[in-house]
Amino acid sequence: MNATTNTHEIAVLGAGYTGMMAAVRLARRTRKLNVRITLVNPSERFTERLRMHQVAAGQELADHRIPDLLAGSGVVFHRAAAIALDAAARVVTLDDGGALHYDTLIYALGSHTDTTAVPGADDHAWTLDDPRRARRFSQRLTEIAAAAGTVTVVGGGLTGIEAATEIAEAHPGLTVTLIGAAEPGNMMGDKARAHLERALDRLRIVRRTGAQVAKVLPDAVRLTTGELIASDLTLWTAGVTVSPLAGQVGIAVDERGRIITDTTLRSVSHPEILPIGDAAAIRMPFGVLHGTCQSGIPTAAYTADALARRLRGKTVRAFRFGYFHQPVSLGRKDAVIQFTNADDTPRRWYLKGRAAVAYKEMVSASPVPTYKLSKHVTMQAQLSNGGRATRALA
Repeated sequence: MNATTNTHEIAVLGAGYTGMMAAVRLARRTRKLNVRITLVNPSERFTERLRMHQVAAGQELADHRIPDLLAGSGVVFHRAAAIALDAAARVVTLDDGGALHYDTLIYALGSHTDTTAVPGADDHAWTLDDPRRARRFSQRLTEIAAAAGTVTVVGGGLTGIEAATEIAEAHPGLTVTLIGAAEPGNMMGDKARAHLERALDRLRIVRRTGAQVAKVLPDAVRLTTGELIASDLTLWTAGVTVSPLAGQVGIAVDERGRIITDTTLRSVSHPEILPIGDAAAIRMPFGVLHGTCQSGIPTAAYTADALARRLRGKTVRAFRFGYFHQPVSLGRKDAVIQFTNADDTPRRWYLKGRAAVAYKEMVSASPVPTYKLSKHVTMQAQLSNGGRATRALA
């Protein structure tokens, strides 16, 4: 609390999907309260991370600037990276030499691709974490495609599938290999997975399932079996890691470094810290939520609403969330949507083809219009609270 102005200081670390949502929504919810919200991010550009596979394949996205998105909201933008945190003094140290004091901290530092587990990945593999790197990848991709070269995508999850199909569709002369420990789409039902397999066949994507990478070389990938797969360009999408900042200062984290929360999404060890999105270990009766935009945006909206209620002295209900779907693009002209139970297991219903493309574009469209609208009206927080599957926490 600022002793001079009696202002409640709120810092938001990270301006990704969740940090932006929390900051803009909180500003609207607290516009009549004496608060100051500061949003900290190392870049002024808002990164649409869900669409980085499109950038990697050579497509251009709109250039959205965070100060422009915040205009009129009252949120103060500070361009810097958080490099240290003093949880006792409630101070964040920034890489521009500044220090940010807070009464409440919304921790939205997210996650990034983990390239440390396999030798050579950090040196020779590319990731989709940064739009500038993704653009350079697309330039190299064009050069390699002209020579009918080879590209390997490591990681058979949804990100790997979307990247592999986008690249194969944009550059049909390339040999694209998708390497994963499990079958692509193994979390889906039989019919949705069958459509996915047909799409991979149509795009002539080579699959190596049940395979593990032992080493990434400048021009190849070596499997644990010793087999060498030629790779002019390797894209790494296997596994993520979070910022070590919280764990380094004694905040309670899980084995993956995510901040452990209570049922109202406060840190169990430091209740003035509110982790959201990938940075949070949030437990539902069916398990800990895995990092997706589908669950991340609701955590941000809930946290903004809950904090506004607390500042007004009102009670807060427990957070409830259930998964609703698994949307996967298969290039620009195809997609598959697996609808799910709250615990993310597949239901009977699915969409494919053009209907799935339209659905995917609707649910995964740019969040920028939502941020702009959220400055003026209160938007719906989530698709599903999980019904009976999450009621035990209510």
